[in-house]
Amino acid sequence: MLMTPAKRNRRKPPEKQPRDWFGWLKPLMQGGLRTALGVAAFIAGSSIMLWGLLLSLDRPIGQMDVVGKFQRVAPVQIEGVVAPFRGSGFLSVDLDAIRAALESIPWIDRARAERRWPNAVRISILEHVPAARWGEDGLMNTRGELFLRGARHIPPELPQLNGPPGTEAQVAKLYLDTYPRLLAVGLRLSRVELDPRGAWSLALSNGVEVRLGRLDVPARLERFIQIASPVVASRTGEVRYVDLRYSNGFSVGWNAPTRVAQGSEDGSPDA
Repeated sequence: MLMTPAKRNRRKPPEKQPRDWFGWLKPLMQGGLRTALGVAAFIAGSSIMLWGLLLSLDRPIGQMDVVGKFQRVAPVQIEGVVAPFRGSGFLSVDLDAIRAALESIPWIDRARAERRWPNAVRISILEHVPAARWGEDGLMNTRGELFLRGARHIPPELPQLNGPPGTEAQVAKLYLDTYPRLLAVGLRLSRVELDPRGAWSLALSNGVEVRLGRLDVPARLERFIQIASPVVASRTGEVRYVDLRYSNGFSVGWNAPTRVAQGSEDGSPDA
């Protein structure tokens, strides 16, 4: 009788468990989470405390101090502008809005508002300085800006600037560029005019008219300053006008009509 070998007891090898390569990070991650939560709680608590502190400091404005040398701006105008801001908080008040509201007053050139601890606002005001008249009742400042129309009181000594609507800056620029140059040769500019056709003319304080026309105005003005101005300065009271509307040269009009044209090659002016 044939006998088969006894079956061996075969044991299955234990299954391999996957290796946890990042196990060492778990304690660190748990600690980092606790730290992050702690930081977040600290930030939230600090924010609440800061907010409460700001609320306690943002007390209503107690006073507004106005400083500056001004003659044309009335205190009632300033009071009317700043009154809506008096109920604002010291920290929350809009200083830029105060400044813009003050600069809307016609005679105020620049304004500044700043906080003064613990509950005051200091306002500094600078008035426009009128430097020239525009048309019948306009006023220009020292930068050549038209800042007031319909002025009721205009200093008579101010120079007169005239021109079509929209040419204020152009006329003011010619005046501001020319005035110091004429003053350097002993002449004072009293009027600059641009007519609707685009022709320029000047008037001096001694009554002399300078006709520049429409073409080559800078070159003609240079010609007057370099060549004609000595004649005008030395013959005060005799010269009535200087006409520079020529290709080369100029003509002089005399109060006593006994003189001839000076340096002109053409018999009639250009433009």
